[in-house]
Amino acid sequence: MMRDDPAKLLREHGVQVTAHRLAVLRAVSGRPHCAAEDIARNVRAEIGAISRQAVYDVLGMLTEKGIVRRIQPAGSPARYEDRVGDNHHHVICRTCGKTADVDFAVGETPCLTVAADSGYQIDEAEVIFWGTCPACLAESSGAGN
Repeated sequence: MMRDDPAKLLREHGVQVTAHRLAVLRAVSGRPHCAAEDIARNVRAEIGAISRQAVYDVLGMLTEKGIVRRIQPAGSPARYEDRVGDNHHHVICRTCGKTADVDFAVGETPCLTVAADSGYQIDEAEVIFWGTCPACLAESSGAGN
């Protein structure tokens, strides 16, 4: 998650500090798991005019530098978050689309174990759990009463 000083974070990653970059980083931090369109709307509300392409460019650069993480669940636009470096997973509600972080699965997880003879050096696993969030479950169980 973003530290208190986003300008310092950018500098630590060798990125020139600009108003656009700061605004995009604050938007990602303020609403993790948002799509680029939502981020662009939040940035425009904060600083005024910015093109969609400029937002995509900043998101691409922040992702490349490891400052933000891009996830793209099946059937969804890419989403961005500033929780990086811990290889956590996500859970997504099939009903409302809400996305939440899930800490890395531990224990006996054969589906996450890559065969030793694959030849790959694994540095990340991306797992998305799909289901129904508590709010949608409560709404659906209350609808029949």
